[in-house]
Amino acid sequence: MSNLRSIIVLGVTTWAFVVCFAVWLMFGVIGIPIRNQLSLSGVEFGLLTSTPVLTGALFRLPLGIWTDRFGGRIVMFVLLVGSAVPVWFASYANQLWQFLLLGLALGVVGASFAVGTPYVARFFAKERRGFAMGVFGAGTTGAAINMFIAPALITHYGWQVVPKFYAVALLITALIFWLLSAPDVLAPGKSGVSLRQQLAVLKDLRVWKYCQYYSIVFGGFTALSVWMPQYFVQEYGLTIAQAGLLAACFSLPAGVLRALGGWLADRHGAHIVTWWVLWAAWISLFLLSYPQTDFIVHTIRGPAQFHIGLSVLPFAILLFALGVAFACGMASTFKYVGDDFPENMGVVTGIVGMVGALGGFVLPIIFGIVLDWLGINSSCFMFLYGVVWVSLILNYTTEVRRLPVMGEQITAAHIATGAAA
Repeated sequence: MSNLRSIIVLGVTTWAFVVCFAVWLMFGVIGIPIRNQLSLSGVEFGLLTSTPVLTGALFRLPLGIWTDRFGGRIVMFVLLVGSAVPVWFASYANQLWQFLLLGLALGVVGASFAVGTPYVARFFAKERRGFAMGVFGAGTTGAAINMFIAPALITHYGWQVVPKFYAVALLITALIFWLLSAPDVLAPGKSGVSLRQQLAVLKDLRVWKYCQYYSIVFGGFTALSVWMPQYFVQEYGLTIAQAGLLAACFSLPAGVLRALGGWLADRHGAHIVTWWVLWAAWISLFLLSYPQTDFIVHTIRGPAQFHIGLSVLPFAILLFALGVAFACGMASTFKYVGDDFPENMGVVTGIVGMVGALGGFVLPIIFGIVLDWLGINSSCFMFLYGVVWVSLILNYTTEVRRLPVMGEQITAAHIATGAAA
């Protein structure tokens, strides 16, 4: 396979993923005027924004299997064309149940990740797969692009124009993809591998460990991408356009810097990158969790009033740091997959991506429940802080503690023990 052809396939597939990701998280922005129009509660808003994520999660495994069996080119093309229909009709919905049904239908675009990852990886040698999958994963910048496009369209034409715009974008992208992509001749299904043989890899405990990692970095990224626009509106009183711009401080680095995460994983190993990603996310979430607080201290000179809370700028900076951490974590997780399961990337990518996306579905609903219960906007970060804290403990007990300490020689037994963790 020529280097030029590989680069073209990587580029056009990444662009298809960008468009799919923007469509997938569309309700995160248009959901704000819809929430006002339908007078939705926090839980209802969380359900509205997360419903497409559910379908995108559930379809990742079957689409990953079909990618291994039929090739990524045909699966991606059919996905792009078929998803345009429910996206178009979303502009005509006017009741919550209609939005939920259409959200379930159009959410399948979120499964494009399970198609594109094994597809592009097969065009690159093993030592370059981390970078290639990182570049493709940068398609999550579609979340940031959505933060720019959707608010502008809402401001000038109303939210109903956004789904129509995205439906046309999907059809144009499908045409460009078909013209520039190449057949996936290395798909395992082309060699007669049965479905039972493909699914046998799910017995490997490492697959489920990587699911745990991805449910944090990708699930957290997806959930916050749909939650942050309304967060800025409610917490800081910003307009939808301003909220979308600042929300991009989180979603943009998580897309652009995913390639950097892939390069770091290639250079230093998936485990080291994942370990430090969890620490960086833990610190960022701790600071983001602190709510706006006013308190009075009784001093010898009388009462002294103090305020503790993040203003917009430091909040956006911390959100950017969290986005960088999640970006590197998403890339390092699939470096694990590319290294450990090169012959079953479609299936493993599908199951890992499915679990991660299910996290993106569940978390906004939990955010809404906790918000309605506590009435504190930053409660979403409090919950994620606890989840990452638990993940750090699990990572330490299953991987870090099994690695050789300083002064020990790395033996084959150590390596085998670490791989089996």
